Amino acid sequence: TTTAKTVTAAKYPLPGALQIASLVLIVIGLATFIAGVTQNPGRIWPSYLTSFFYFTTLALGGLFFAAILHVTKAGWGVTVRRFSEAYSSFMPVAFVLGLVLVFLGADHLYIWLNPETVAKDALLQAKQAYLNRPFFIVRTILFFGLWLLFGYMIVGKSLKQDDSGDENLTHSALGWSIAFLMVFALSYSLFSIDTLMSLHPHWFSTIFGVYCFAGMFQSTMAFTVLFIAHLIRTDQMKDAINVNHLHDVSKLMFAFTVFYAYIAFSQFMLIWYANVPEETSFFLHRGHGGWMAVSMSLLVFKFIVPFLALLPRWAKRTPAHASAVAILILIMQYVDNFWLVYPNFFEGHLVFGVYEVGVFLGFLGAFLFMVTRFLKKYPVIPPKDPRLHEALHHHI
Repeated sequence: TTTAKTVTAAKYPLPGALQIASLVLIVIGLATFIAGVTQNPGRIWPSYLTSFFYFTTLALGGLFFAAILHVTKAGWGVTVRRFSEAYSSFMPVAFVLGLVLVFLGADHLYIWLNPETVAKDALLQAKQAYLNRPFFIVRTILFFGLWLLFGYMIVGKSLKQDDSGDENLTHSALGWSIAFLMVFALSYSLFSIDTLMSLHPHWFSTIFGVYCFAGMFQSTMAFTVLFIAHLIRTDQMKDAINVNHLHDVSKLMFAFTVFYAYIAFSQFMLIWYANVPEETSFFLHRGHGGWMAVSMSLLVFKFIVPFLALLPRWAKRTPAHASAVAILILIMQYVDNFWLVYPNFFEGHLVFGVYEVGVFLGFLGAFLFMVTRFLKKYPVIPPKDPRLHEALHHHI
Protein backbone atom coordinates (compact mmCIF):
# COMPACT_ATOMS: atom_id res chain seq x y z
CA THR A 1 0.00 0.00 0.00
CA THR A 2 1.31 3.46 -0.88
CA THR A 3 1.92 5.65 2.16
CA ALA A 4 2.34 9.37 2.51
CA LYS A 5 5.85 8.90 3.81
CA THR A 6 7.08 7.26 0.62
CA VAL A 7 5.91 9.98 -1.74
CA THR A 8 6.40 13.28 0.05
CA ALA A 9 10.06 13.36 1.00
CA ALA A 10 11.36 14.89 -2.23
CA LYS A 11 10.92 18.41 -3.53
CA TYR A 12 9.77 19.02 -7.09
CA PRO A 13 12.56 17.93 -9.48
CA LEU A 14 13.48 21.26 -11.02
CA PRO A 15 16.30 21.66 -13.56
CA GLY A 16 19.33 23.08 -11.80
CA ALA A 17 19.76 25.97 -14.20
CA LEU A 18 16.12 27.09 -14.10
CA GLN A 19 16.52 29.71 -11.39
CA ILE A 20 19.65 31.07 -13.06
CA ALA A 21 17.74 31.29 -16.32
CA SER A 22 14.96 33.10 -14.45
CA LEU A 23 17.41 35.71 -13.22
CA VAL A 24 18.73 36.18 -16.76
CA LEU A 25 15.17 36.74 -17.98
CA ILE A 26 14.59 39.30 -15.23
CA VAL A 27 17.68 41.21 -16.34
CA ILE A 28 16.49 41.15 -19.97
CA GLY A 29 13.08 42.42 -18.92
CA LEU A 30 14.52 45.15 -16.72
CA ALA A 31 16.85 46.35 -19.48
CA THR A 32 13.98 46.40 -21.98
CA PHE A 33 11.77 48.30 -19.55
CA ILE A 34 14.41 50.95 -18.81
CA ALA A 35 15.11 51.41 -22.51
CA GLY A 36 11.39 51.70 -23.24
CA VAL A 37 10.67 54.19 -20.46
CA THR A 38 13.45 56.48 -21.66
CA GLN A 39 12.95 56.08 -25.41
CA ASN A 40 9.36 55.01 -26.09
CA PRO A 41 7.01 55.28 -23.07
CA GLY A 42 3.97 55.17 -25.32
CA ARG A 43 4.92 51.64 -26.30
CA ILE A 44 6.49 50.27 -23.11
CA TRP A 45 3.60 50.91 -20.74
CA PRO A 46 0.99 48.98 -22.77
CA SER A 47 3.54 46.15 -22.91
CA TYR A 48 4.05 46.39 -19.16
CA LEU A 49 0.31 46.34 -18.48
CA THR A 50 -0.23 43.31 -20.74
CA SER A 51 2.44 41.20 -19.02
CA PHE A 52 1.52 42.50 -15.56
CA PHE A 53 -2.09 41.43 -15.97
CA TYR A 54 -1.07 38.08 -17.46
CA PHE A 55 1.12 36.98 -14.57
CA THR A 56 -0.95 38.56 -11.81
CA THR A 57 -3.85 36.58 -13.21
CA LEU A 58 -1.83 33.34 -13.05
CA ALA A 59 -0.93 34.04 -9.42
CA LEU A 60 -4.56 34.74 -8.56
CA GLY A 61 -5.65 31.68 -10.50
CA GLY A 62 -3.40 29.55 -8.33
CA LEU A 63 -4.94 30.89 -5.13
CA PHE A 64 -8.42 30.50 -6.61
CA PHE A 65 -7.82 26.84 -7.51
CA ALA A 66 -6.39 26.09 -4.06
CA ALA A 67 -9.48 27.66 -2.50
CA ILE A 68 -11.80 25.67 -4.77
CA LEU A 69 -10.09 22.42 -3.73
CA HIS A 70 -10.61 23.31 -0.06
CA VAL A 71 -14.23 24.36 -0.50
CA THR A 72 -15.19 21.25 -2.46
CA LYS A 73 -13.08 18.99 -0.20
CA ALA A 74 -11.65 17.46 -3.36
CA GLY A 75 -9.31 14.78 -2.09
CA TRP A 76 -8.02 13.94 -5.56
CA GLY A 77 -6.46 17.38 -5.83
CA VAL A 78 -4.29 17.25 -2.73
CA THR A 79 -1.24 16.11 -4.67
CA VAL A 80 -1.59 18.86 -7.30
CA ARG A 81 -2.66 21.67 -4.96
CA ARG A 82 0.86 22.72 -4.14
CA PHE A 83 1.48 23.85 -7.71
CA SER A 84 -1.35 26.36 -7.46
CA GLU A 85 -0.07 27.44 -4.04
CA ALA A 86 3.32 28.04 -5.67
CA TYR A 87 1.76 30.33 -8.28
CA SER A 88 0.34 32.51 -5.50
CA SER A 89 3.86 33.11 -4.18
CA PHE A 90 4.22 35.64 -7.01
CA MET A 91 1.54 37.85 -5.44
CA PRO A 92 3.89 40.02 -3.31
CA VAL A 93 6.00 40.72 -6.41
CA ALA A 94 2.84 41.49 -8.38
CA PHE A 95 1.85 43.99 -5.69
CA VAL A 96 5.13 45.88 -6.07
CA LEU A 97 4.85 45.78 -9.86
CA GLY A 98 1.26 46.99 -9.55
CA LEU A 99 2.41 50.01 -7.57
CA VAL A 100 4.90 50.77 -10.34
CA LEU A 101 2.03 50.66 -12.81
CA VAL A 102 -0.24 52.88 -10.71
CA PHE A 103 2.30 55.54 -9.75
CA LEU A 104 4.56 55.63 -12.82
CA GLY A 105 2.63 54.23 -15.77
CA ALA A 106 -1.01 55.13 -15.24
CA ASP A 107 -0.77 58.57 -16.81
CA HIS A 108 0.50 56.97 -20.02
CA LEU A 109 -2.40 54.51 -20.13
CA TYR A 110 -5.64 55.97 -18.78
CA ILE A 111 -7.13 59.08 -20.40
CA TRP A 112 -9.48 59.58 -17.44
CA LEU A 113 -6.44 60.63 -15.38
CA ASN A 114 -5.90 63.64 -17.67
CA PRO A 115 -7.86 66.65 -16.28
CA GLU A 116 -7.91 68.42 -19.66
CA THR A 117 -9.41 65.38 -21.39
CA VAL A 118 -12.01 64.93 -18.65
CA ALA A 119 -12.98 68.61 -18.81
CA LYS A 120 -13.93 68.20 -22.48
CA ASP A 121 -15.80 64.89 -22.09
CA ALA A 122 -19.20 64.75 -20.40
CA LEU A 123 -19.16 60.97 -20.13
CA LEU A 124 -15.81 60.92 -18.34
CA GLN A 125 -17.09 63.62 -16.00
CA ALA A 126 -20.07 61.40 -15.16
CA LYS A 127 -17.70 58.55 -14.28
CA GLN A 128 -15.33 60.63 -12.16
CA ALA A 129 -16.81 59.32 -8.91
CA TYR A 130 -15.21 55.95 -9.74
CA LEU A 131 -12.52 56.76 -12.30
CA ASN A 132 -10.26 59.10 -10.36
CA ARG A 133 -6.66 58.81 -9.19
CA PRO A 134 -7.10 58.57 -5.37
CA PHE A 135 -9.82 55.93 -5.59
CA PHE A 136 -7.82 53.99 -8.20
CA ILE A 137 -4.81 53.88 -5.87
CA VAL A 138 -6.97 52.87 -2.91
CA ARG A 139 -8.67 50.09 -4.86
CA THR A 140 -5.37 48.69 -6.13
CA ILE A 141 -3.84 48.62 -2.64
CA LEU A 142 -7.05 47.21 -1.16
CA PHE A 143 -7.36 44.40 -3.70
CA PHE A 144 -3.76 43.29 -3.33
CA GLY A 145 -3.97 43.64 0.44
CA LEU A 146 -6.97 41.31 0.54
CA TRP A 147 -5.37 38.80 -1.86
CA LEU A 148 -2.15 38.76 0.14
CA LEU A 149 -4.09 38.27 3.37
CA PHE A 150 -6.10 35.35 2.01
CA GLY A 151 -3.00 33.85 0.41
CA TYR A 152 -1.16 34.05 3.72
CA MET A 153 -4.02 32.36 5.56
CA ILE A 154 -4.97 29.67 3.01
CA VAL A 155 -1.50 28.70 1.78
CA GLY A 156 0.04 29.36 5.17
CA LYS A 157 -2.24 26.85 6.87
CA SER A 158 -1.38 24.24 4.24
CA LEU A 159 2.35 24.74 4.85
CA LYS A 160 1.98 24.70 8.64
CA GLN A 161 0.20 21.38 8.39
CA ASP A 162 3.28 19.88 6.73
CA ASP A 163 4.97 20.08 10.12
CA SER A 164 2.20 19.83 12.68
CA GLY A 165 -0.25 17.48 10.96
CA ASP A 166 -3.08 19.32 12.71
CA GLU A 167 -6.30 18.51 10.85
CA ASN A 168 -7.92 21.65 12.26
CA LEU A 169 -5.74 23.63 9.86
CA THR A 170 -7.56 22.01 6.94
CA HIS A 171 -10.95 22.81 8.46
CA SER A 172 -9.86 26.39 9.11
CA ALA A 173 -8.64 26.75 5.51
CA LEU A 174 -12.16 25.83 4.39
CA GLY A 175 -13.66 28.90 6.07
CA TRP A 176 -10.97 31.20 4.72
CA SER A 177 -11.43 29.73 1.24
CA ILE A 178 -15.17 30.38 1.27
CA ALA A 179 -14.56 33.98 2.32
CA PHE A 180 -11.89 34.38 -0.36
CA LEU A 181 -14.15 33.17 -3.16
CA MET A 182 -16.75 35.79 -2.24
CA VAL A 183 -14.13 38.54 -2.06
CA PHE A 184 -12.46 37.29 -5.24
CA ALA A 185 -15.66 37.44 -7.29
CA LEU A 186 -15.99 41.20 -6.76
CA SER A 187 -12.35 42.22 -6.44
CA TYR A 188 -11.09 40.45 -9.58
CA SER A 189 -13.97 41.80 -11.65
CA LEU A 190 -13.23 45.35 -10.50
CA PHE A 191 -9.49 44.80 -10.95
CA SER A 192 -10.13 43.75 -14.57
CA ILE A 193 -12.31 46.80 -15.13
CA ASP A 194 -9.76 49.15 -13.54
CA THR A 195 -6.71 47.87 -15.38
CA LEU A 196 -8.12 46.81 -18.77
CA MET A 197 -11.66 47.93 -19.48
CA SER A 198 -11.04 51.52 -18.34
CA LEU A 199 -8.41 51.87 -21.07
CA HIS A 200 -11.46 52.62 -23.23
CA PRO A 201 -13.71 54.36 -20.68
CA HIS A 202 -16.46 55.12 -23.17
CA TRP A 203 -17.04 51.38 -23.60
CA PHE A 204 -18.36 48.96 -21.03
CA SER A 205 -19.42 45.35 -20.70
CA THR A 206 -21.28 43.85 -17.77
CA ILE A 207 -19.52 40.49 -18.22
CA PHE A 208 -16.01 41.77 -18.77
CA GLY A 209 -14.88 40.44 -15.38
CA VAL A 210 -16.30 37.01 -16.20
CA TYR A 211 -14.51 37.08 -19.56
CA CYS A 212 -11.19 37.74 -17.84
CA PHE A 213 -11.95 35.07 -15.22
CA ALA A 214 -12.56 32.45 -17.93
CA GLY A 215 -9.13 33.09 -19.44
CA MET A 216 -7.57 33.15 -15.97
CA PHE A 217 -8.72 29.67 -14.99
CA GLN A 218 -8.10 28.18 -18.42
CA SER A 219 -4.48 29.37 -18.35
CA THR A 220 -3.98 28.36 -14.70
CA MET A 221 -5.01 24.81 -15.52
CA ALA A 222 -2.75 24.88 -18.58
CA PHE A 223 0.23 25.84 -16.44
CA THR A 224 -0.61 23.07 -13.98
CA VAL A 225 -0.80 20.54 -16.81
CA LEU A 226 2.82 21.33 -17.69
CA PHE A 227 4.01 20.54 -14.16
CA ILE A 228 2.04 17.31 -13.92
CA ALA A 229 3.07 16.15 -17.40
CA HIS A 230 6.73 16.77 -16.55
CA LEU A 231 6.48 14.53 -13.50
CA ILE A 232 4.78 11.77 -15.48
CA ARG A 233 7.27 11.94 -18.37
CA THR A 234 10.23 11.76 -15.99
CA ASP A 235 8.55 8.94 -14.03
CA GLN A 236 8.93 10.77 -10.72
CA MET A 237 6.46 10.67 -7.83
CA LYS A 238 4.38 8.21 -9.84
CA ASP A 239 2.73 6.93 -6.67
CA ALA A 240 1.32 10.38 -5.96
CA ILE A 241 0.73 12.00 -9.36
CA ASN A 242 -0.28 10.00 -12.42
CA VAL A 243 -2.36 10.19 -15.59
CA ASN A 244 -5.56 10.25 -13.55
CA HIS A 245 -4.57 13.59 -12.04
CA LEU A 246 -3.50 14.81 -15.47
CA HIS A 247 -6.89 13.71 -16.79
CA ASP A 248 -8.79 15.73 -14.18
CA VAL A 249 -6.77 18.90 -14.62
CA SER A 250 -7.00 18.56 -18.42
CA LYS A 251 -10.77 18.19 -18.08
CA LEU A 252 -10.90 21.49 -16.22
CA MET A 253 -8.72 23.04 -18.92
CA PHE A 254 -11.12 21.67 -21.53
CA ALA A 255 -14.21 22.85 -19.63
CA PHE A 256 -12.94 26.41 -19.35
CA THR A 257 -11.97 26.40 -23.01
CA VAL A 258 -15.69 25.95 -23.68
CA PHE A 259 -16.66 28.44 -20.95
CA TYR A 260 -14.30 31.05 -22.37
CA ALA A 261 -15.86 30.66 -25.82
CA TYR A 262 -19.35 30.90 -24.35
CA ILE A 263 -18.60 34.16 -22.53
CA ALA A 264 -16.68 35.64 -25.47
CA PHE A 265 -19.53 34.85 -27.87
CA SER A 266 -22.17 36.13 -25.42
CA GLN A 267 -20.35 39.45 -25.13
CA PHE A 268 -19.95 39.77 -28.90
CA MET A 269 -23.47 38.66 -29.79
CA LEU A 270 -25.23 41.07 -27.42
CA ILE A 271 -23.13 44.02 -28.59
CA TRP A 272 -23.62 43.10 -32.26
CA TYR A 273 -27.35 42.58 -31.85
CA ALA A 274 -27.96 45.81 -29.91
CA ASN A 275 -25.75 47.81 -32.30
CA VAL A 276 -25.27 50.66 -29.82
CA PRO A 277 -22.38 52.93 -30.91
CA GLU A 278 -20.92 53.18 -27.38
CA GLU A 279 -20.62 49.38 -27.30
CA THR A 280 -19.70 48.52 -30.88
CA SER A 281 -16.60 50.73 -30.76
CA PHE A 282 -14.77 47.95 -28.88
CA PHE A 283 -15.07 45.51 -31.79
CA LEU A 284 -14.68 48.17 -34.47
CA HIS A 285 -11.22 48.95 -33.08
CA ARG A 286 -10.37 45.26 -33.33
CA GLY A 287 -11.75 44.70 -36.81
CA HIS A 288 -9.25 46.47 -39.05
CA GLY A 289 -5.61 47.48 -39.38
CA GLY A 290 -4.40 43.93 -38.81
CA TRP A 291 -6.45 43.44 -35.65
CA MET A 292 -9.05 41.29 -37.37
CA ALA A 293 -6.40 38.58 -37.79
CA VAL A 294 -5.70 38.69 -34.04
CA SER A 295 -9.42 38.56 -33.31
CA MET A 296 -9.86 35.50 -35.52
CA SER A 297 -6.78 33.83 -34.02
CA LEU A 298 -8.51 33.85 -30.63
CA LEU A 299 -11.49 32.04 -32.09
CA VAL A 300 -9.31 29.45 -33.82
CA PHE A 301 -6.43 28.89 -31.41
CA LYS A 302 -7.97 29.64 -28.04
CA PHE A 303 -11.19 27.74 -28.65
CA ILE A 304 -11.54 25.59 -31.78
CA VAL A 305 -8.11 23.93 -31.78
CA PRO A 306 -7.94 23.28 -27.98
CA PHE A 307 -11.56 22.10 -27.99
CA LEU A 308 -10.98 19.53 -30.72
CA ALA A 309 -7.54 18.56 -29.41
CA LEU A 310 -8.86 17.82 -25.90
CA LEU A 311 -12.11 16.17 -26.91
CA PRO A 312 -10.97 12.49 -26.87
CA ARG A 313 -10.33 10.79 -23.54
CA TRP A 314 -6.82 9.75 -24.51
CA ALA A 315 -5.88 13.36 -25.24
CA LYS A 316 -6.39 14.31 -21.61
CA ARG A 317 -4.25 11.38 -20.43
CA THR A 318 -1.28 11.74 -22.78
CA PRO A 319 1.38 14.01 -21.25
CA ALA A 320 3.00 15.19 -24.50
CA HIS A 321 -0.34 15.92 -26.17
CA ALA A 322 -1.86 17.68 -23.15
CA SER A 323 1.34 19.72 -22.74
CA ALA A 324 1.24 20.89 -26.36
CA VAL A 325 -2.35 22.08 -25.95
CA ALA A 326 -1.47 23.74 -22.64
CA ILE A 327 1.40 25.67 -24.25
CA LEU A 328 -0.93 26.82 -27.03
CA ILE A 329 -3.47 28.03 -24.46
CA LEU A 330 -0.80 29.93 -22.50
CA ILE A 331 0.39 31.63 -25.68
CA MET A 332 -3.15 32.55 -26.62
CA GLN A 333 -3.84 33.90 -23.15
CA TYR A 334 -1.11 36.45 -23.78
CA VAL A 335 -2.56 37.17 -27.24
CA ASP A 336 -5.93 37.71 -25.57
CA ASN A 337 -4.49 40.21 -23.07
CA PHE A 338 -2.57 41.86 -25.93
CA TRP A 339 -5.84 42.10 -27.89
CA LEU A 340 -7.58 43.75 -24.93
CA VAL A 341 -4.85 46.35 -24.39
CA TYR A 342 -3.15 47.36 -27.63
CA PRO A 343 -6.01 48.40 -29.94
CA ASN A 344 -6.75 51.19 -27.45
CA PHE A 345 -3.40 52.76 -28.37
CA PHE A 346 -2.70 51.43 -31.87
CA GLU A 347 -6.12 51.29 -33.47
CA GLY A 348 -5.04 51.60 -37.07
CA HIS A 349 -2.14 49.15 -37.10
CA LEU A 350 -0.82 46.06 -35.38
CA VAL A 351 2.44 46.46 -33.46
CA PHE A 352 4.56 43.78 -31.81
CA GLY A 353 8.29 43.60 -31.28
CA VAL A 354 11.21 43.76 -28.89
CA TYR A 355 9.40 45.80 -26.23
CA GLU A 356 6.61 43.26 -25.92
CA VAL A 357 8.95 40.25 -25.96
CA GLY A 358 11.51 41.74 -23.59
CA VAL A 359 9.02 42.86 -20.97
CA PHE A 360 7.17 39.54 -21.12
CA LEU A 361 10.45 37.65 -20.59
CA GLY A 362 11.17 39.81 -17.56
CA PHE A 363 7.80 39.05 -15.99
CA LEU A 364 8.18 35.37 -16.90
CA GLY A 365 11.56 35.30 -15.17
CA ALA A 366 10.15 36.88 -12.01
CA PHE A 367 7.19 34.49 -11.99
CA LEU A 368 9.33 31.39 -12.54
CA PHE A 369 11.84 32.52 -9.92
CA MET A 370 9.14 32.81 -7.24
CA VAL A 371 7.40 29.57 -8.22
CA THR A 372 10.61 27.51 -8.35
CA ARG A 373 11.79 29.07 -5.09
CA PHE A 374 8.54 27.94 -3.47
CA LEU A 375 8.72 24.41 -4.88
CA LYS A 376 12.36 24.04 -3.79
CA LYS A 377 11.50 25.14 -0.26
CA TYR A 378 8.39 23.07 0.43
CA PRO A 379 7.39 19.44 -0.29
CA VAL A 380 5.48 19.17 -3.54
CA ILE A 381 3.02 16.77 -1.88
CA PRO A 382 1.44 17.92 1.42
CA PRO A 383 2.65 15.04 3.64
CA LYS A 384 0.07 15.29 6.43
CA ASP A 385 -3.07 16.44 4.67
CA PRO A 386 -6.02 14.40 5.99
CA ARG A 387 -7.28 13.76 2.46
CA LEU A 388 -3.93 12.68 1.03
CA HIS A 389 -4.97 9.02 0.86
CA GLU A 390 -7.73 9.93 -1.60
CA ALA A 391 -5.23 11.49 -3.98
CA LEU A 392 -2.80 8.57 -3.65
CA HIS A 393 -5.52 6.13 -4.68
CA HIS A 394 -7.21 8.32 -7.26
CA HIS A 395 -8.40 6.44 -10.32
CA ILE A 396 -10.72 7.40 -13.17
